[in-house]
Amino acid sequence: MTTDPYHSLLKHLANCNDTADIDMLLSALLTEKEQHEIANRIRIFDLLAQGVTQREISEQLGVGIATVSRGAKAQQAHDVSDLLHTHRKNTK
Repeated sequence: MTTDPYHSLLKHLANCNDTADIDMLLSALLTEKEQHEIANRIRIFDLLAQGVTQREISEQLGVGIATVSRGAKAQQAHDVSDLLHTHRKNTK
């Protein structure tokens, strides 16, 4: 058993069998606002991958341009676009 809280979270998420399990776990862990913010971050990655400008994303999602810029930097630094693209293909 790991004592690192983040890795413990990852193990719990990996053990979830379906989206209902993940939803129940995230609902227990996060406020509704936190869930919405995480969903917006994923949406920022999606829209950036589609070529939508940062300003358009900011307006569309109702978030600050700094939030979108931070998302763009995170996407580049962690190269999550391929991971998310692969996941979207597998869930269709």
